[in-house]
Amino acid sequence: MNISSIVVQTVPERLDEVVESLKQCEVCDYHMHDEKGRIIITIEGEGVSEELEKLRVVEAIPFVYAADMQMAYSEDELDEQMEVINNRDVVPKILKDTENADVDKVVYNGDMKKREDMVAFAKEFDAAKEREK
Repeated sequence: MNISSIVVQTVPERLDEVVESLKQCEVCDYHMHDEKGRIIITIEGEGVSEELEKLRVVEAIPFVYAADMQMAYSEDELDEQMEVINNRDVVPKILKDTENADVDKVVYNGDMKKREDMVAFAKEFDAAKEREK
């Protein structure tokens, strides 16, 4: 089980409306907000992919201008993913063959501002975990 805290941002004029929408939505738990439009919620999921799906639901709520993960806790998934990392080659094959490597095929998943990178990274981790079984 994963649990993540999210800071949701809206404008003060729409704060009550967004807080009510978050309280009514079934993908998160509302905790608190301030007068500036910052709202704290948490989401839970069986894995990163499920959490990202729930984050997309929150982002789609009208007048939510930003929803960013701040802290995350993973019970079993971290151990499972560490095992996958420890059992695979640290340097991807594409980077070992420096003479023939096509730099256009190198995928960088470290940009936390790009949601699609996080989704791709989570899918790759899930796929690697399944291949290891």
